[in-house]
Amino acid sequence: MSELKRRRFLAGLSAGMFAPPSVVTGIEAARYLLGAAPQRVAGTSGTGTDLPAHPLVTPPSALQPLLPPPPPAARAPLPGPGVLSVLPGDGDLLALTVDDGVSTDVVRLYTQFAKDSGIRLTYFVNGTYRSWTDNAPLLRPLVDSGQIQLGNHSWSHPDLTTLSPARIADEITRNDTFLKNTFGIDARPYLRPPYGRHNRAVRAVAADLGYTITTMWSGSLADSTVITEDFIVKMADTYFRPQNIVIGHLNHLPVTHVYGRLVEIIRARRLRTATLNDVFTRPHDAK
Repeated sequence: MSELKRRRFLAGLSAGMFAPPSVVTGIEAARYLLGAAPQRVAGTSGTGTDLPAHPLVTPPSALQPLLPPPPPAARAPLPGPGVLSVLPGDGDLLALTVDDGVSTDVVRLYTQFAKDSGIRLTYFVNGTYRSWTDNAPLLRPLVDSGQIQLGNHSWSHPDLTTLSPARIADEITRNDTFLKNTFGIDARPYLRPPYGRHNRAVRAVAADLGYTITTMWSGSLADSTVITEDFIVKMADTYFRPQNIVIGHLNHLPVTHVYGRLVEIIRARRLRTATLNDVFTRPHDAK
């Protein structure tokens, strides 16, 4: 890429980052699926790193579809109250779960990524962030179809182990009400405690509210802070393995530049992305 083209691309990308959601469309998400051009991204040391482009050779519309989720008949019984960190059995499932929602742009682009690629995701929502109401029109059809599942991550992301039982209950119930009112869904029984911190008191309060499954993880994209795109892909290469629950975050833009590379790993390993509802029988399934 010539220096002039590179400058124009970076100028356009910078403008897109700060444009209101209505301005940047699915075309932007498709560009990310094809791979981002080189740019400087803050690394873990705080210094910028020039990253190479990793484009896919075919456009998203020409890619082979991802494997479908398991059929309902293959769902496992919902586990009893406790901690879940890996999917049961020896199958080919990958539960990619993404948390928080600090960035309206990242929530929008992840959702557009799901719409474009067919990947199945579980979002653990903090309702305090405006990203969820900003993106509700885009999200609702995917939530209604079951491609994206919404779980409870508390209202405002405190360390629940530092709160009184009454405040723990308020964090969970306020977010539960938000999810019902905004998306018409019941997020129970899946609670992901902020920072992954929980204890007997947190689990007891949550279980009394119907959140009986403390949902942890067995792999991470390590993107709760800003890291390089290449490091995100390295973490995906490490943890995109059968039956893993992998955690990512809806907070920082670098992950939105590597969607195509994540899909390549999933497809190469013939993994089936699945929501937690794809894996476990829900109480109303038997009715």
